[in-house]
Amino acid sequence: MGEIKLIDATGAKPGRYVIFDGQACVVKNLDISRPGKHGHAKCRIEAVSITGGKKIVKVLPGHDHIESPVIEKRKAQVVSIDDDTANVMDLESYETFDLAIPADLKAKVKEGSNVMYWTVLEDKVMKQLAGD
Repeated sequence: MGEIKLIDATGAKPGRYVIFDGQACVVKNLDISRPGKHGHAKCRIEAVSITGGKKIVKVLPGHDHIESPVIEKRKAQVVSIDDDTANVMDLESYETFDLAIPADLKAKVKEGSNVMYWTVLEDKVMKQLAGD
């Protein structure tokens, strides 16, 4: 598994990345309730998986620690394209591997173009064209 760090549940602000159910997710919404007389504040965290798009909702005490993935951002060049998959070569290590092409980039990604990809946990995800 990739590198992770621990954050408080109250630190899971929208746009932050967290790990829920073994999947890297981006936080879409965070609601924090006020603590009661003898209790702790509760956090309701809504997140969406970055690989599958599945919505996950968790309710946790505010002082609980949750995992946050360390995301490595790298550049690669597209070697070939086959339907929804691009074979790419990392521009630093010259390693070649396949990446799924997101629907919003399908028309833009061509052979020879440079793309940005993220390594999150064990997954590699194409995010944008390198010039964007």
